[in-house]
Amino acid sequence: MRIKVRRSNPLATAFVVSICIAMMVCAPLLSKAHAPLTSTSITIVNNSNREIRHVYLSPPNQNNWGDDQLGGSVIAAGGGSVTLSDVACNASSIKVIAEDNEGCFLYNTVACSQAATWTITNDAARDCGAGGR
Repeated sequence: MRIKVRRSNPLATAFVVSICIAMMVCAPLLSKAHAPLTSTSITIVNNSNREIRHVYLSPPNQNNWGDDQLGGSVIAAGGGSVTLSDVACNASSIKVIAEDNEGCFLYNTVACSQAATWTITNDAARDCGAGGR
């Protein structure tokens, strides 16, 4: 009995390997879970009687805060404001966190589809509990 050994075609093998690699590279790009990166601007107006010393950004429903957006500046009480330009969004909204001069946090979620304004007043709910970031 004679056994025949069939040799594979190198072009066919290269073609199949190329298709597999292309599918692995393109699959994440075609996934519905992959959100496009957009940018927006957010204006924060401080109409409260407390100075805002820090502003952070986070994905909605997460506590993964980024760096302080004020860079050492403050938003003055009684009408001070700041505009954060070209805020990167990889979802339909973004959470904005402000910290006042008493160490309390205020939260607001804004849509990334258009420029947003957040006005902080004395009536805004503050989180003054322990824990922090």
